[in-house]
Amino acid sequence: MFDLGTQELIVIFIVAFLVFGPKKLPELGRTLGKGIRELKAAMRGVKDTFEEAGTELTDEIKEAKSDLEESVYKSIEPHISKEADSKKEKSDTEEDKKTSHGDKE
Repeated sequence: MFDLGTQELIVIFIVAFLVFGPKKLPELGRTLGKGIRELKAAMRGVKDTFEEAGTELTDEIKEAKSDLEESVYKSIEPHISKEADSKKEKSDTEEDKKTSHGDKE
């Protein structure tokens, strides 16, 4: 979290010892420890909330995508079928013409 080395911690401890005295230092340490634990718990709660929201959002996006794909497919399917049928009829007609022209020769 903080990039503090051993020397920096010793200096901080000495300054705290001089400012607060030996009687208040343990109480100050306990209070600081409780505060850090509460902060970590709150941060964990926020992180979990964001992860849960991200998962829900991902699920909603996947559902919307599949609904959109299905709706697009349903809307263009008749057109594709008609076009495929038209092409098949054209190719059948062309084959019939080739066959009938081949018979005449």
